[in-house]
Amino acid sequence: MTTQKGFKRLVRSRMSRTGERYATARRVLLADRARAAHSHAEEPPEIPGGYRFRGGLHPETACLANVLADRGLTSPLTGQPLSEGLVLVAGGGLGAGYILWEFANRGTILTLGFRNRSQYPGIPGWFGNATERLGVEARLHETAGARSAAATLDAILERGEPVVAFVDQQEIGTWGQPDRLSGSWGYPVVVTGRAPDGAYLVDDRGRAPLHVAPAVMARARARIGSFRHRLIELHPAPGPLPDDRLRAALRAGLDDQVDHLRSPSDSFSLPAWRKWGRLMTDRRHVKGWPRVFAGGTGLFGALMSIVEGVDGDIGATGGHLRELLATGLDEAAIVLDRPGLVDGGAAWRLAADLWHDLTDAAVPASIDGATDAVEAAEELHDAVMDGEAGRATARAAAHRLWDARDRADRADFADGLVDGLFVDLADRLRAIHAAETEALEITARAIGR
Repeated sequence: MTTQKGFKRLVRSRMSRTGERYATARRVLLADRARAAHSHAEEPPEIPGGYRFRGGLHPETACLANVLADRGLTSPLTGQPLSEGLVLVAGGGLGAGYILWEFANRGTILTLGFRNRSQYPGIPGWFGNATERLGVEARLHETAGARSAAATLDAILERGEPVVAFVDQQEIGTWGQPDRLSGSWGYPVVVTGRAPDGAYLVDDRGRAPLHVAPAVMARARARIGSFRHRLIELHPAPGPLPDDRLRAALRAGLDDQVDHLRSPSDSFSLPAWRKWGRLMTDRRHVKGWPRVFAGGTGLFGALMSIVEGVDGDIGATGGHLRELLATGLDEAAIVLDRPGLVDGGAAWRLAADLWHDLTDAAVPASIDGATDAVEAAEELHDAVMDGEAGRATARAAAHRLWDARDRADRADFADGLVDGLFVDLADRLRAIHAAETEALEITARAIGR
């Protein structure tokens, strides 16, 4: 993760000096930052009860990796906890999801999915697939009653065990979303224990816990009907995961990814990027962007959703996951003795670069409020990762973000700017679809598919 305010500004400054494209400049600066972080590496912070905050990128994969690490499951090769990248591979790898929703009370909402079966996060679903393949006992708790839901959560914590809880992003309060987005999107966090004042301690992939009041936790857990009050307990056998179990899990996950991304679905598989690219300039289709955003209403919010959905250092969703998969493929190549997976990882990194270039192009700086919105979103993400210590900064950044978004959404969009932007994004999406199709086939060949 990035940790410095204005990272995108640093990237653009390097671009202006070197003439590099956005993704190239970003990769160089991230490499510099990684070297600096490695030289100052510290043990993950520990809270009472022994839980360590290891950070993470994506809600589901980070929750699973972090709880398994806390419960003592390790890799048979390294003796270290399973990486988030390996967990992603075991769970089925990548997806490709695109849906443009239109609501009377919430406006137009762009939903992007980058994980395999992103529309099914629970059990059965992604968590079920990943834990079954890894041989981890996963206990699902769901109840209609708020009182019994709170009692179940508290009982697990009293045993000294962290638990995965599904919450509404707006109601949990840490990301500073406006009230109108209540119920729009939910995701899992790890609840690690209770603070002396009774607040729940929450790991949202950060460097330290967030404190969530019991009433707030209750509302957040109850808000979204499809996973109301859902908890997942994880009980792995402590110690090294058996070699054959890890190999089978990774092979099953890779097979799943190949089958999933080869499917013809234009909502949840690779054809989704091709469809999205076509709709960027389609003036006849009811979901074509020129029709949906005629006059500019809601357009800036959709453009910001591209940035927040794709860039894992800005939004709450973990981003495109292509680089995370690449690290997982590098590790899987060793576990499975399939060196061709390294080539697959390299191909997915090239696709990741195209995604980063897309985010740089998606929000033109000429739009009033655009730069302010992106930088505020970046600061908000970093403040949430700081846990409770970043709460005040997160509130201020969220206020600036939504003020800038509202200002930009009221801006007059010149027809030429919008038309040119839609054509450019359409071209980029076609290039992404081609690159990911090639990356998938390289990955498939590496496992004999």
